[in-house]
Amino acid sequence: QVQLVESGGGLVQAGGSLRLSCVASGSSFSINTMAWYRQAPGKQRELVALISSGGSTNYADSVKGRFTISRDNAKNTVHLQMNSLKPEDTAVYYCNQPRVGWGGYWGQGTQVTVSS
Repeated sequence: QVQLVESGGGLVQAGGSLRLSCVASGSSFSINTMAWYRQAPGKQRELVALISSGGSTNYADSVKGRFTISRDNAKNTVHLQMNSLKPEDTAVYYCNQPRVGWGGYWGQGTQVTVSS
């Protein structure tokens, strides 16, 4: 059973930074793609960033140049460094380990609130 536990959310002023972390257990972490999603109130969950087992990354256009996803295979951890935060980045952020054919595993989410 895969478990994903996020941490690092909080309240920050616009222009500030936060670093989210997600620790995975119950899987061979290093061989799996990892991703961060977010869901704002009244909106659909959207992909923010993902990182492959080989370290290739992809980002939503809205966060390119501001967010950086990284992974530490020795610690089974994926990070999301968020800089130059905007009020529109306010959402619950979810860690995800996808699986072919279905959504995969999800963490419980961590709230990020950016005040203007």
